[in-house]
Amino acid sequence: MKKTFLSVVSILFMSVFFNQTVNAQSNKEETDLIQSVFGMEKKAIVADFVGNDAGETFWTLYDEYETKRKELGKRRVAVMADYVENYNNLDNAKYDEVIANMISLQKETDKLIDQYYKKIKKASGSKVAAQFFQLEGYILTQIRAAIFERIPIIGEFGN
Repeated sequence: MKKTFLSVVSILFMSVFFNQTVNAQSNKEETDLIQSVFGMEKKAIVADFVGNDAGETFWTLYDEYETKRKELGKRRVAVMADYVENYNNLDNAKYDEVIANMISLQKETDKLIDQYYKKIKKASGSKVAAQFFQLEGYILTQIRAAIFERIPIIGEFGN
């Protein structure tokens, strides 16, 4: 009984959380998540990491990258919201759909990072590009871990 109650409360909480995130007009939730994990906004983290080696061209490319990455992030949040909303009714087809969407989004994110690594390398040099690549990988890993800590694992609540 207690596990069922916790299941319902967790699913309800996650549905509300992800619905608000998906329907938000801004990326405030993402910013809040990054700040909760790292204690500062992402651009400030990048600026601290790349330091004076990054010039104007880098920041132009970085802003382009962030715009595209945030669009992928919105799609990722929508997939997770769908997963959470349907958690109690998941079947084989839905498991496959959720995982296929997550794999696709991960590949698209990796491809985007690769594209911008190459653009940044050409414009700002290998060191700055490598810093970008390394930092993005680290941030994405930390954010993914934080998200996965907040959503129920398949089968966690009796599915």
